[in-house]
Amino acid sequence: QVQLVESGGGSVQAGGSLTLSCAASGYTYSSYSMGWFRQAPGKEREVVATINPGGGSTYYADSVKGRFTISRDNAKNTLYLQMNSLKPEDTAMYYCRASRFGISPYYWGQGTQVTVSS
Repeated sequence: QVQLVESGGGSVQAGGSLTLSCAASGYTYSSYSMGWFRQAPGKEREVVATINPGGGSTYYADSVKGRFTISRDNAKNTLYLQMNSLKPEDTAMYYCRASRFGISPYYWGQGTQVTVSS
């Protein structure tokens, strides 16, 4: 079955950097769109960035444009999120998601916590 395992979260000071990874298994990774989402306490889950199966097309939320970079390695079945210039408002649980053609059904990982202190 589809399994997504995130890693790389942690605690950093504002202005710092982190790289998240999402290891995928149980499906044809290179055929699925992937995305990073986040959810802060008391808030709804929101999209951070998405990438198409081939990696040639990406989308970023306005709040992270110019600071975050999504990428994927289809040979390693792994999704990445490079996060630079982190802000306290980036604090959240970060999840990766897989979907065929960007629509339901969606598959989610268990999340990795990112905490940014001022």
